[in-house]
Amino acid sequence: MSTQEHSELIQQLNQQSVIEKLQLRDLKAHWEQEIAKAQEVFNHQKQPLDALKAERKTRSNRLQKQLFESYRFLNTFSEVKDLLDIFKDTSAVVPPAGAGECAAPKLLQYAFIHGLTPVSMAEFWWGLSPKSEIRRHKNFYPSCKGKCEPILGHMLAGIEMDENPLLKNPAEGKELEIIYQDEHMVVVNKPAEFLSVPGKNIQDSVYTRIKNMFPEATGTLVVHRLDMSTSGLIVLALSSRAQKQLHKQFITREVQKRYVALIEGVPELDSGEIHLPLRGDQDDRPRQLVCFKHGKPAETRWEKVEIRENQCKVYLYPKTGRTHQLRVHCAHQDGLNMPIVGDDLYGQSEKRLHLHAESLSLEHPITREPMTFRAKESF
Repeated sequence: MSTQEHSELIQQLNQQSVIEKLQLRDLKAHWEQEIAKAQEVFNHQKQPLDALKAERKTRSNRLQKQLFESYRFLNTFSEVKDLLDIFKDTSAVVPPAGAGECAAPKLLQYAFIHGLTPVSMAEFWWGLSPKSEIRRHKNFYPSCKGKCEPILGHMLAGIEMDENPLLKNPAEGKELEIIYQDEHMVVVNKPAEFLSVPGKNIQDSVYTRIKNMFPEATGTLVVHRLDMSTSGLIVLALSSRAQKQLHKQFITREVQKRYVALIEGVPELDSGEIHLPLRGDQDDRPRQLVCFKHGKPAETRWEKVEIRENQCKVYLYPKTGRTHQLRVHCAHQDGLNMPIVGDDLYGQSEKRLHLHAESLSLEHPITREPMTFRAKESF
């Protein structure tokens, strides 16, 4: 191609480009006008629908308020409160769905209407377990905290009650065994029924004991926790630097943990894995639910160790560290379907929960030396 031909071709392409840009501008303007017309028609048709939705919401709220006001609960003083009165000073403020439908408030209401004096009461589950919760036929369960606790607080006023076990310090008289300590970290063997960190009503805990033993320790001390009912090994950091490094090991799942448990029943297999996602039960904390929609992934590997009549000792290796993970994975119908002996939340209560954090392997937070700690528990 000659220089002149090349120049003419470039000029032709430039003119074509200008024409196409003008066409694109006109095309955009055309469809913007069409979209604006369609949007105007849509908005016109949507207005009555929005008005209906707003009216539905108003009517629904009005009806819900009427329902809450219709649930009126007596107590031994013949005082009457509806759901709105009962829940207005709670953290929920608005009564949760299903509040007032449980057996305990209905039985108490019947008693007060007919002039009866409640002497004792307990609730048990009848029938099949739901897929999310752990409920066993004929097992006794406490009333839920989210729905029933505020209602029962009003209805039981004036009735002489047994001492609330949740207000009693379960760690009173128990010693905290130190397995290992240096200037950077300390490893303790926590007894069963001993808080890892201070609770709402009880301050005595592993944290407070170690804080008192090592007053010059810096940082938050806490690296991980065990359930109050679970015994075994807990690592605490005595410096901010150690705390940061140890916490990282737990977050990245570099720490190897082994628990030993005694379960109700004998698994057919010798080992296996459980994958059941968990989330908190909003109406009954600290109980956990299996939830495939909103739950966080939870994985546990297990091994059969020893058979004892209709019970079995197993090793549990949690790959994740969800609240009550091992307890739920053992008890749930899609897990081992065999609750841990002494599990007062997901099984049947005994003197103690037979779950123990027996072995813990990690790197020293400063020297990076591999370390393994063991604290055997004889069930």
